[in-house]
Parts: sequence; structure tokens; C-alpha cells
Amino acid sequence: MEIGEKKAIGARSFLYPMPTTLVGADVKGKPNYLTIAFCGIVQASPPMIAVTLGKMHYTNEGIRENDCFSVNIPSRYIVEATDYCGIVSGKKVDKSGIFKTFYGKLEKAPMIRECPVNLECRLVETLDFGGNNEVFIGEIVESYAEERYLCNGVPDIEKIEPIVFSMYDNNYWGIGKHLGKAWCVGKKFSENINEDRNETGRSKEGSLYGCR
Repeated sequence: MEIGEKKAIGARSFLYPMPTTLVGADVKGKPNYLTIAFCGIVQASPPMIAVTLGKMHYTNEGIRENDCFSVNIPSRYIVEATDYCGIVSGKKVDKSGIFKTFYGKLEKAPMIRECPVNLECRLVETLDFGGNNEVFIGEIVESYAEERYLCNGVPDIEKIEPIVFSMYDNNYWGIGKHLGKAWCVGKKFSENINEDRNETGRSKEGSLYGCR
């Protein structure tokens, strides 16, 4: 692969791709859902996740009110409804009837039945860095999925068909082809490096890898 000259393109959040999620919270007694791409895992044990929401959002009020929220992973089949939840505000539009809602252990973190995977989160920390957003960090107390989306008890990305998002050009994308097994494909790279070193050592007498 040819490598060209790098061009500075600005200090912006070019993280590709970003997850497309629906964050849920009960606000004034009704479930409300907001489309969020600023979302990521904080740690594995105990499992924690962070979602970043603009301070003006209606959902924030419900998260603070109930000390819990949900992160729902939509599939490409509900991309239109997912995008709609990011277009309209719960302050003006009742979004409680867009999806079928269910509740889990915390009883006040609404989750979406139409989404293949749901994460039920207890609020553990709220961070404010002085900008337009606030970060809600939640401990995942339970995860939910239908059997048809699982493989050996774990959500299968090919069955889920999640939506990913690209910032600044504002586009949704699907998942592409499988590239390899994590913590496995790198072993082939290691083998190739060793082969190259051996070849170099044989061709350069007295070098680091050659005979002395």
C-alpha cells in the first residue's frame, strides 16, 4: 500500500466509525429516546459505558431524575425511526410510542424491544468539562438480547446488523465484510516480520540477524 503525505485537517473528533445508539430515560413518567453517537465503553469489570449528551437535551433530565438510563443498539432495519429520534426533541414531541418499551432490574430505565441489544445502566458519575455537553457514566447492570441475535451466548454482529455513523459528513453506514479474528490475525503479521528478518540476516553477513 502506497503511503502519501499527511495533511492537517483540523482538531476535530474524526473517530471512524462511531456507534449509532438510542439512549433511553424516563422523563416525567414517560420513556424518551435520543439518538447518540458519542458513546463508548469505559471499562470491562465492572462493565461501564459513557454517553455524551448536549446539555439542552430533554433526556438528561430523566437520567438525573432516575439515576439510570439505557443504551440500545438499533439495526439497519429501523434506521429511519432511529434518525427521527435525533431530529425531534422530547420537549415538543412525545416519543414514548415510537417503539415497544420494556423495563428490567432498575425498573426506570426504558429499553427498546425492536433493538437487537439493550444495555441497562445505573448512573455512577456525571462529568461536565465546561463545554456544551455533559458525560453520563453508567454501570451496565444487565444486558438483553433475543436468542436469534446470539452466537454461543454472545451478540453476533452479522445478525444484529448495527448502524454506524460518520461525523461531519453526517452519514449512516452498515457493517462490511469480516476481516479476521482479533488476537489472531496479528500472529500472521508477526510470522511475516520474523521471515523478513531471517531473509535479511541470511543476505547480510555480519548483520544483527546474520552469522558472526
